[in-house]
Amino acid sequence: MDLLISGGLLVTMDPEFRIIEDGAIAVEGDTISAIGKRADLEGRIRAAKTIDARGAIIMPGMINGHMHAAMSLFRGVAEDRSLDDWLRNYIFPAEARNVTEDFVLWGTRLGVLEMLRGGVTCYADMYYFEDTVAQVTKEAGMRGVLGETVLDFPAPDNKSPDAALAYCEKYIDKWKGDPLVTPAVAPHSIYTASNDTLIKTAELARRKGVPILMHIAEAPFETELSRARHGGSPVHFLETFGFLGPDVVGAHCVWLDAADIATLLKRRVGTVHNPSSNMKLASGIMPVVQLLHAGVPVGLGTDSAAANNNQDLFQEMNLAAKLQKVSRMDPRALTARETVEMATIGGARALHMEGKIGSLETGKQADIVLTGLGATHSTPMYDVYSQLVYALNAHDVLTVVIAGKIVMEVRVMYTMDKPLILAKAHEYQRKVAASLIAPPPV
Repeated sequence: MDLLISGGLLVTMDPEFRIIEDGAIAVEGDTISAIGKRADLEGRIRAAKTIDARGAIIMPGMINGHMHAAMSLFRGVAEDRSLDDWLRNYIFPAEARNVTEDFVLWGTRLGVLEMLRGGVTCYADMYYFEDTVAQVTKEAGMRGVLGETVLDFPAPDNKSPDAALAYCEKYIDKWKGDPLVTPAVAPHSIYTASNDTLIKTAELARRKGVPILMHIAEAPFETELSRARHGGSPVHFLETFGFLGPDVVGAHCVWLDAADIATLLKRRVGTVHNPSSNMKLASGIMPVVQLLHAGVPVGLGTDSAAANNNQDLFQEMNLAAKLQKVSRMDPRALTARETVEMATIGGARALHMEGKIGSLETGKQADIVLTGLGATHSTPMYDVYSQLVYALNAHDVLTVVIAGKIVMEVRVMYTMDKPLILAKAHEYQRKVAASLIAPPPV
């Protein structure tokens, strides 16, 4: 074998939710080849490299189901605003003044570095210059479902929806079939893309056989706009012209009624909960419990660092569980195990990738994270799911393996130059700050 990780508390997230004490996992190439007790595997397996996981949790790599990696360079640019105000009056103007291919290169490197150091092994991205995002992701050894954004108004990389769709087609042709990068088409939302643009993006995605990423029913203004223009909710509107399907991943999905949930289930749409972003922008609370009970796949995402302001999926697990409990006044509303499921195999289901990633099972991709248990805030431990959701954070992640390759070991990055990335981020901070328009008086 190429790699043996041995001696940790192994959290599989498989269909039986097996937890193996003093467990071990063997990797051959990019694939998990064996899982079991340390004594059993060590007795019959010799590996080129062995990682001692004693005192750590061995878990599936976490999946960040929705974010905009390059927006890490806009962290903290515009605070304490509603989504509509934040986007139109601050973020879109800041992007028009600053976003170039080089900006996306370094912003994505910063975002990917932060995610990897926090145990995220796969992420879904929506932004501009997505070919550059794909190159950075591949360089870092990370897995990504990466969507080129399509808008009706000029974007930093393409000045019309037709230009964006032409870019998408070339981008898809270049990356489709890559073992780490899954290219996607990403119409931004129903309020930034016309019916005609949405139809064209869906047609392109289905002709090429790639996913569709989109913000759906994120905030009250979007629902109000949809009802005024289209006579129904955003989900109802998208259903009227055949947009929804098992290739669609809907980010946010906050403002849903029972009919919307039934439609999402019928069309096998994946959904992604972004608790920090939705709380900070006062967009609302996703009906996670209703979606899960209905059988709709629900993953977990951070959204961009401009809306969050970090990429810590442990924080998102913590908030996701607590938000459902307090909003429903029921401490059992969303359990710790269900929340870990959303960050792992549930996220894989939402991205329609559960056959490949999301759990530690023989034959699946070797996306594996070791999380330490030696800190004061993680001592003692009685329940591993509780520990992951309520006690641990991104800084507890020790080692990250993606497709069988070690990208970080005991906090040492092997695939990314942290000092250079931070230096470039500081350089861009000065440029962005100089470009900002003074906010309007309150």
